[in-house]
Amino acid sequence: WSIRIPSRSVRAAACCLRSALAPAARCPSRPWGLQVGASRSLRRGPALLSVRRFTEKHEWITTENGIGKEGISNFAQEAFGDVVYCSLPEVGTKLKKQDEFGALESVKATSELYSPVSGEVTEVNEALAENLGLVNKSCYEDGWLIKVTLSNPSELDELMIEEAYEKYTKSIEE
Repeated sequence: WSIRIPSRSVRAAACCLRSALAPAARCPSRPWGLQVGASRSLRRGPALLSVRRFTEKHEWITTENGIGKEGISNFAQEAFGDVVYCSLPEVGTKLKKQDEFGALESVKATSELYSPVSGEVTEVNEALAENLGLVNKSCYEDGWLIKVTLSNPSELDELMIEEAYEKYTKSIEE
């Protein structure tokens, strides 16, 4: 998950975190050097292990030890609405970059899913069978779709990092 903290609160937040981790530690009184209106992000979990990368079709991937976890972006799930049906591949399916690997259906539309990278499906999110709402409620954590063993890790370099993806989504909203 990610927390946005206004710049005037960054110092206080850091001090609170430091105090929680080491109660004897004192908070320094030095300035952080942030400009007015700037913000910092504190992250925890998978975001620390891997940079989330995105496609222009709004799929994302994170990687750890050669395994990619794929899903749809928050932008996509917001535009899509409540997911009512999900079709995903079987474990062992071999995918090439941009291969269609499934579909999501909402009350608004149906959308095909495309793999951001080449690889073999090693796991399908079984939790979605019981609760499709995870795609909407937690698209980056519990609502992931598939995991793949990467066959060509260099394909990750062709995808957008989070900042570039945010600029991309803003440009298509205009």
